[in-house]
Amino acid sequence: MIDRNDMQKESDKLREECGVFGAYDFDGGDVSSTIYYGLLALQHRGQESCGIAVSDTNGPKGKVLSSKDMGLVNEAFTPENLEKLKGDIGVGHVRYSTAGSSTRENAQPLVLNYVKGTLGLAHNGNLINAPALRRELEYTGAIFQTTIDSEVIAYHIARERLNSKTVEEAVGRAMAKLEGAYSLVIMSPRKLIGARDPFGFRPLCIGKRDNTWMLASESCALDTVGAEFIRDVQPGEIVTISPETGLTSYMEHALPEKEQARCVFEYIYFARPDSILDQTSVYHFRLMAGKYLAMDSPVEADLVVGVPESGNCAALGYSLQSGIPYGTAFVKNAYVGRTFIKPKQKNRENSVQVKLNPIREAVEGKRIIMIDDSIVRGTTSDRIVRMLRDAGAKEVHMRVGSPPFLWPCYFGTDVPAREQLIAYNRSVEEICSLIGTDTLAYLRLERLYDIMGEKRICTGCFTGRYPLEPPAEDIRGEFEK
Repeated sequence: MIDRNDMQKESDKLREECGVFGAYDFDGGDVSSTIYYGLLALQHRGQESCGIAVSDTNGPKGKVLSSKDMGLVNEAFTPENLEKLKGDIGVGHVRYSTAGSSTRENAQPLVLNYVKGTLGLAHNGNLINAPALRRELEYTGAIFQTTIDSEVIAYHIARERLNSKTVEEAVGRAMAKLEGAYSLVIMSPRKLIGARDPFGFRPLCIGKRDNTWMLASESCALDTVGAEFIRDVQPGEIVTISPETGLTSYMEHALPEKEQARCVFEYIYFARPDSILDQTSVYHFRLMAGKYLAMDSPVEADLVVGVPESGNCAALGYSLQSGIPYGTAFVKNAYVGRTFIKPKQKNRENSVQVKLNPIREAVEGKRIIMIDDSIVRGTTSDRIVRMLRDAGAKEVHMRVGSPPFLWPCYFGTDVPAREQLIAYNRSVEEICSLIGTDTLAYLRLERLYDIMGEKRICTGCFTGRYPLEPPAEDIRGEFEK
């Protein structure tokens, strides 16, 4: 697999964090295939590793079957090993490492055996106080098997369970110690539990198909397995799913709406456009971003195109608002994935062109408005602009569906240190010159609030104003040895 550091040099795109999925069939049917297809729908959220853990609630208490590996879901699981994962309750995970290295040991779900039974845990997010929580556990004898903050969460839940009447009470007690972003799906011997941090950084929703209940990072995963969307897990909420009580809710950690802070990049880039997060359509968000770009930063041109895939909806919105035709300028190789072999220096292959190739007939002799979701380091934008010019584009005008990145993120989005951001200490005109476009414009910050309405969002990567005090040191990758 391509080295993470080399991968960052090759790609200017932000990395997805993780995707979680859980299922509990009250009728006793196996859930592994449902989790598999749910993870396939969430593959865009992480391509480094994946895993499934299941248990039979009618079988021996504490017996958990699990399988996890590096790579994509359809590479890691075969019909044969899915067939071995027998159980009516289970959790699944797709991962990209925002903290902790990319190794098989760090793949999730984590399965913990302890005095009260077993826990299977899948986590999406990033804790800012994980080093302190980890040290607290290490000084009382805990031995860690991974370098990820998810194991810190699992240990704290297990420890709190010793003095709690129920596992959900233990989750609540652990949440009181956690600072940062987390959406959790937890499997206990007889319950499926979902939990979301009080700010609501990362999404989590509830679905149901017949007598099977599900938890998922995005609603698109529920659609994929034919489940009905029930509702979102609210920021700060713990939900428990069991045959005895159905769906129950605990809201001790909830914050007032005005203090919540959903990650706006879920809408700009991470989530699939067919998902609805916290009652906001991702497709609608991106369409409106494109419309506002056309209103605020118009330019005369012949064609509006999106950089696949996340730029396409905004490009359509720009086209609808401006009246300039919308078209396709790039073919994307859908079979490359995110783990292709890095070409050697002596080779002429361009890693961007391995994934994207311009359609000369569509762009030759035309003034092109190119829409992308963001510019991080600027290296990919520079190459894509060059590709359009080489294909005969007369002019290239870039419009960006987010404000400029000026600050790092500590809550599960891989926004790098400020010095690596192209917008840091540079004007829009200087960035325009660096990436080789005729004009460049970003989405205005206030437009994010216009689109989201009353829902509170985190815009720390654009403003440096975070809902939580950031750590004194950059803790991303904090547990590397």
